[in-house]
Amino acid sequence: QVQLVEPGGGSVQAGGSLRLFCAASGCTFSTYHMCWFRQAPGKELEFVAAISRSGGNPNYADSVEGRFTISRDSVKNTVYLQMNSLKPEDTAVYYCAAKHALGMEYDYWGQGTQVTVSS
Repeated sequence: QVQLVEPGGGSVQAGGSLRLFCAASGCTFSTYHMCWFRQAPGKELEFVAAISRSGGNPNYADSVEGRFTISRDSVKNTVYLQMNSLKPEDTAVYYCAAKHALGMEYDYWGQGTQVTVSS
């Protein structure tokens, strides 16, 4: 069973940076595409960034393009989200998710971690 744990998160002032990470276990990490989503209070779940199982083809939501960077470490079985130039509108609960290379959906989710950006 794939387990995703996200111990990061925190509070920062606008313009600051945070780095989230998500540790995967119970799977062959290299066979899973990874993604970050977020959900702000009262809003729907929103795609943030994704990275292929090989570490290539990162793609981003327009709202974070140029400010956020997704990466993965196949030795540590971990996916990262480096968030720079944070804005108050980035405040949300951030979730990492995993999709098997042969799968259609992101079937495995972390518990979520709170990111709060104050103005």
